[in-house]
Amino acid sequence: MDIPISMAPSTTPARRAQATEAVHAGREDLAALGLHAPPIDLSTTYPSYDSRGEAERIDSFAATGARLDGPPVYARLDNPTTARFETALARLEGTASAVAFASGMAALTAVLLARASMGLRHVVAVRPLYGCSDHLLGAGLLGTEVTWTDPAGIAEAIRPDTGLVIVETPANPTLAEVDIRAVAHSCGSVPLLVDNTFATPILQRPVEHGARIVLHSATKYLGGHGDVMGGVVACDEEFAARLRQVRFATGGVLHPMAGYLLLRGLATLPVRVRAASANAAELARRLSADPRIARVHYPELGGAMVSFEVYGDPHGVISAVRLITPAVSLGSVDTLIQHPASISHRIVDEGDRQSSGVGDRLLRMSVGLEDVEDLWADLCQALSGEEPVRQAVSAQPARTAARTVPESRPAGR
Repeated sequence: MDIPISMAPSTTPARRAQATEAVHAGREDLAALGLHAPPIDLSTTYPSYDSRGEAERIDSFAATGARLDGPPVYARLDNPTTARFETALARLEGTASAVAFASGMAALTAVLLARASMGLRHVVAVRPLYGCSDHLLGAGLLGTEVTWTDPAGIAEAIRPDTGLVIVETPANPTLAEVDIRAVAHSCGSVPLLVDNTFATPILQRPVEHGARIVLHSATKYLGGHGDVMGGVVACDEEFAARLRQVRFATGGVLHPMAGYLLLRGLATLPVRVRAASANAAELARRLSADPRIARVHYPELGGAMVSFEVYGDPHGVISAVRLITPAVSLGSVDTLIQHPASISHRIVDEGDRQSSGVGDRLLRMSVGLEDVEDLWADLCQALSGEEPVRQAVSAQPARTAARTVPESRPAGR
């Protein structure tokens, strides 16, 4: 049992606290339906005895990309369960709309195709980005042309055919941050896309600083339990309509079960992000004082991601962890660690990887909800095979240490 998409409330409730929105957004109609938990609509098709009316609705969708007025027609057009997730995510990000996809890369692909369909194939991008995003932009698979620059060079890099400026902040995997408001100003009329996967709307809402498009790999913090894959774009309704047309044509739809799990994940997002961020800040502080660590990266914004460069063999650390899981991805309730140069950013050209700060001794850790003492004990034993090479620095506040703790000798980058 589910509510037809057209019957969803047409008015947005008054602005509520984010923790309240995380629990209630997309679910406001449940009590009237006699339900408490959101239902899962697994239908791929829906009955209709009015074929003339269906033709008119499909014509309308083809022309505008707006959600169909009335009951669903086919799952590739829309689905009531995934629509609930889209509604909730849009409210958390403070945008008019959101469009969900089968993965974060499917979401980015749709954005690039949507802009290219308007004759705007040139993209300006700032490294580092997630390795597969970097590859998609640079490989020319979608016919896009990319100019890589630093934030200060964005305005100069923009051309008449520039359709998008892309930044990721905090960036994967160095956690470098950019000033979104300053970058948005440099973009002028060109839309700024911010990959907000690491920060989530709990720590940062890019549209409040001038971004027009917000991208998430929903697989990460939005789902939060390592058991669902998805992507989502939060934006205004005009661009959302075009994204829906791309999604319908290319088929990168989010499965209803994934939509249900992502909606459920949003309910605990504020609690999970804050608890994991507290753990990460404490680990960043302790790592910054450890003589086996050359440099710690932890954003001023905070968050649950920590990157650090070791003096010794990073592969030895990966093979020695026991509580922490050596695996790609991030944002789960358990702590994960990986070596970006070997996995997540392996697909990026080595020179570009190194120049953007993704060195061979860099490790990226997604901190979970375990007890911080247990996590620290596991890190210490994994690092124990390396002899200290400098005196431990005095403990510093986590945010200060996190910007980057300077090394006393080259870190083998």
